Amino acid sequence: MSAAPPKLACRSVWRLYGPRGGDAFRGGHRPDEALLASPGMIVAVRDVSLDVATGEIFVIMGLSGSGKSTLVRCMSRLVEPSAGEILFNGQNLLAATPREMIEIRRHRMGMVFQHFALLPHLSVLGNVGFPLEVQGVPRARREARAREMVELVGLAGREGDYPHQLSGGQQQRVGIARSLAVEPELWFLDEPFSALDPLIRREMQDEFLRLQGALHKTIVFITHDFDEAIRLADRIAIMKDGRIEQTGTPEDVVMRPATPYVAEFTRDVPKAKVLRVGGIMSPDVSVPAEGSVPAESRVMAVAARMREATGPLAVVDAAGRRVGTLTRDAVADAMLGG
Repeated sequence: MSAAPPKLACRSVWRLYGPRGGDAFRGGHRPDEALLASPGMIVAVRDVSLDVATGEIFVIMGLSGSGKSTLVRCMSRLVEPSAGEILFNGQNLLAATPREMIEIRRHRMGMVFQHFALLPHLSVLGNVGFPLEVQGVPRARREARAREMVELVGLAGREGDYPHQLSGGQQQRVGIARSLAVEPELWFLDEPFSALDPLIRREMQDEFLRLQGALHKTIVFITHDFDEAIRLADRIAIMKDGRIEQTGTPEDVVMRPATPYVAEFTRDVPKAKVLRVGGIMSPDVSVPAEGSVPAESRVMAVAARMREATGPLAVVDAAGRRVGTLTRDAVADAMLGG
C-alpha cells in the first residue's frame, strides 16, 4: 500500500534577498554560487525540500538567522519564495492568486506567533472570534464558536476580560484559541512560547500537547529550544544558513547526526531525553515483571519509576501486548550516556 501524500510539501524552495536576487533563477537554472556569494546577496532559504505528514508535529529548529522563520512564512506565502514549489494538499500555492491565498489563510490555515498581537480594545471573546468576523460569520455563530475555543484552552469565565487583564500565558492561550477558531487544516506556530517564563512555558507545552491529542492537527512548529522540540516533535528539521541539515525523529538527529553541524548542535542533549524505552529494552518477554511501561515512552520519563521498582518492568506496545523487558541496568546506561 502506498504512503499517504503529505499535507504540506516544499520542493526546492529558495528565498533570496538582494539587488541581484531576480537574476538568480533566470532561465530556470539553479543559481550560480558566485552570484549567491556576491555582495548584498542574502540566501535566507536555500533549496529546501521536505514533507509534513497529516496529523504530525513537524518542528523546525535552528539558531537565529538560520532561516526557519522565513521558511515558515514561505510555506504560507506571507513571504514569497524566489523559486520552488509549496504544495498544500497537492496544490501548488505559488500558482494561487493573491485572492486565493487570502481565502486559504483565512479558512484553512492557523497561525500563532511569538508576539501575541491581541487587539487591546476587544475582549477575550472578541479576540477569539475576530477571524470569524473577518470571514463574515454571523455574530451568534462566531460567538458560540469563540466560546468553545475559549473553553478548550482553559479560559472559561474570562470571556469578558481584556488583554491587559491577562497574564502572558493567558494571552498566549487567547492567541491559540483565535488561531483555532477557523478550524484550520494546517497550523503554523513560530516560537509561540519563547517570550514566556520557564514555568509558564512548560505549562503551555503541556496544554499544546493536550490540544493536539484532542484535535490531531497538522502542525509546523518553530523553536530554537531543543528541550521544547524533544517534548513536542514527531520529527525535527535542523536548519543552518537557510539549508536543512537533517530531518528525522528526535532520536534520529541526536543519536545519528547526519552532519558535523548537527552533531555539534545536539552534543549536550541528554540521550535519555530522546531515547525510547523500546530502543533499550531486552526482547525477552519471559522475565517476571511487576508492572509495565509503553515502548514509546522516553527513558527519562520512566527513570523515576524504574528507581522505585524492585525488579524489571514489562514493555508493552500500543495495543498493550508485551514486547520486551526493561531493566535497571539498561536505564542506568541510557541515563549515563551509554
